[in-house]
Amino acid sequence: MHFKYNFHFNFMKHSKKFMLFSIIVTLLGVVFLFTEGLNRGVDFKAGTTLDINVGASVDKAKAEELITAAGLSHGVITPGGERVSIRFDKVLSEAEVAKVKDGFIAAYGKDVSLEENTVDTSLAQELARKAIYAVLIASVFISVYVWIRFEWRFAVSSIVSLLHDAFFTISIFSIFHLEVNLTFVAAILTIVGYSINDTIVIFDRIRENMRFAKVKNYDDLSHLVDASVSQTLTRSINTVLTVFVGALLLFILGGESIRNFSLAMMIGLLCGAYSSIFIASPLWALMKKGSLNKPGKAAVAKP
Repeated sequence: MHFKYNFHFNFMKHSKKFMLFSIIVTLLGVVFLFTEGLNRGVDFKAGTTLDINVGASVDKAKAEELITAAGLSHGVITPGGERVSIRFDKVLSEAEVAKVKDGFIAAYGKDVSLEENTVDTSLAQELARKAIYAVLIASVFISVYVWIRFEWRFAVSSIVSLLHDAFFTISIFSIFHLEVNLTFVAAILTIVGYSINDTIVIFDRIRENMRFAKVKNYDDLSHLVDASVSQTLTRSINTVLTVFVGALLLFILGGESIRNFSLAMMIGLLCGAYSSIFIASPLWALMKKGSLNKPGKAAVAKP
């Protein structure tokens, strides 16, 4: 089903307010990143994660009791029905893993199964470094494509928008101390893809309208951007809603291992739609303003 939204808003008039909001959140994120850092999962720091299926309902208190009985500090325990995930900040030896498994078998029976995931220090550092490289390389190639396909102002605006979306999501995870792992990196890369998709749709409409409009001053340019965003608003909202509902269902019904991935996707999708309208488009208009010399009014087809 396709929904049509007859919604008109003076986007350019209020763009400075939204830019200020983004700057505040970004600065807040920088403060938290430097003071608190990210809550790195076992993928990005040395440690061991044990996923244990006990075949019966298990609560956090019982899991803590069994871990303590095995002579270990219980670390971070995440129960989920018949499964429990336990993350240790150190690499466990085979003997320590065996003690944990034996304790759960004694409490819940022989049907207990255990999956171990261990990352040493060097591998954790390499994964973190490659995750950063992946996001940066993706952003660079996307900006080069936009530069070739459109013009340099569009490329600069799109890369600022992409970095804004990625850092905004990272800031939220830092502020609320949510765990960051490899699925989070996958979410960031997916967010980058959806964000540039929204941005290019608006930029393509702006370029088409520029072909027929007589833009002579900044007011004309603002009117053109507002018209272009309004003309693509229905498509942008429908696209975001479709993917957002899928991510929301994954967050509610999915397992614990993909919950933060789903949450990052939801935040990033909303942020991507927001930045395409209130960051990328106004930023392009500000850069384009310098090339306008003549006064006058532009004729832009209304949606």
